Amino acid sequence: MNTEQTNLSSLRRGVVGVQFLFVAFGATVLVPLLVGLDPSTALFTAGIGTLIFHLVTKGKVPIFLGSSFAFIAPIIKSTELYGLPGTISGIAGVALVYFIMSALIKWQGNRFIERLFPPVVVGPVIILIGISLAGSAVDMAETNWALAFISLFTAIFVSIMGKGLFKLIPIFSGIVAGYIVALIFYDVDLASVRDAAWIGLPQFVTPVFSWEAILFMIPVAIAPVIEHIGDVYVVNTVAGKDFVKDPGLHRTMLGDGLACCVAGLLGGPPVTTYSEVTGAMSITKVTDPRVIRIAAITAIVFSLIGKISALLKTIPQAVLGGLMLLLFGTIATAGVANMLKNKVDLSDTRNIVIFSMTMTLGIGGAAFTWGEFSLSGIGLAAIVGVVLNLVLPRGKSSDKSQS
Repeated sequence: MNTEQTNLSSLRRGVVGVQFLFVAFGATVLVPLLVGLDPSTALFTAGIGTLIFHLVTKGKVPIFLGSSFAFIAPIIKSTELYGLPGTISGIAGVALVYFIMSALIKWQGNRFIERLFPPVVVGPVIILIGISLAGSAVDMAETNWALAFISLFTAIFVSIMGKGLFKLIPIFSGIVAGYIVALIFYDVDLASVRDAAWIGLPQFVTPVFSWEAILFMIPVAIAPVIEHIGDVYVVNTVAGKDFVKDPGLHRTMLGDGLACCVAGLLGGPPVTTYSEVTGAMSITKVTDPRVIRIAAITAIVFSLIGKISALLKTIPQAVLGGLMLLLFGTIATAGVANMLKNKVDLSDTRNIVIFSMTMTLGIGGAAFTWGEFSLSGIGLAAIVGVVLNLVLPRGKSSDKSQS
């Protein structure tokens, strides 16, 4: 009887693990499709990165790492400036931020990070991430507005009306709906899918070291680092445990950083914690880290099926553009919500200066150039926001909004 119960328990863990991957699948493959990377590589690095994270955190924290939306705009711009191999080294270099933050948390505790990256800095950076590619979303959607709106409205419908796990996969649902309509009413060339091998390795990209690309990417990591901290606290609540103390926030940060480094070295996008998977844990009431590791292994297996990668690459641009219209707006809204939740006082002159300078430099495309080095866009805006927060004198209302 005990053996039967164990087998049933193992079977349930396997099923739920695949469900968790299903929740993260759409978002994980969307990022590489938008920035010109191989979606199979993203699945592979998400799986490997998650396993690395669990190794560093002693297998205690039920977190899945997937492609980070924060880096979509920087990867596209960096590829234009430094080429894809150079950009890949920049992606790997993002890990430096995580390593430094891990060391600072170990040394000074969590309050130091909260002081360095308060909501008045993080909020506008997240808003910039969301609106920076608004033009690209419209350009992609314009290739076929009918497909774009079908994908968009499907994602909206699932987000609002969906129940249970189904509510957590609006992006995946939008891709499926748009793709089916494209297959029925439009010409989708499936020759590459027919020609693709069933089993094959992802398209790994060899990085070419570039300090310029690394320094271009590093500042963008501010938002994912803060998101990481917030997600760990949420997972604490869902699982009913204190992972901030055991294994420690410094370990979760280190694990995420190592995962980003490996992802970059293999040619995948940077990875980050996934709130969707946390939501799935809340619904299923399953918080066993072994389930997340099953999802990670399943992602690796999927990445080795050549026809999956070929199929994903045939998704029409309009389908992706329709989803981007919602996605990037949602990210920008999350930045606003972050500031409202933390009661940032925008009647305070200090906060107005930080917010306005960050937004103006980011939206305006300001660039700082020194020799061959150039820092612009979100990266430059994020650094300016952090510096202003450190040097501007604080009033009573500023202190209250950042406490």
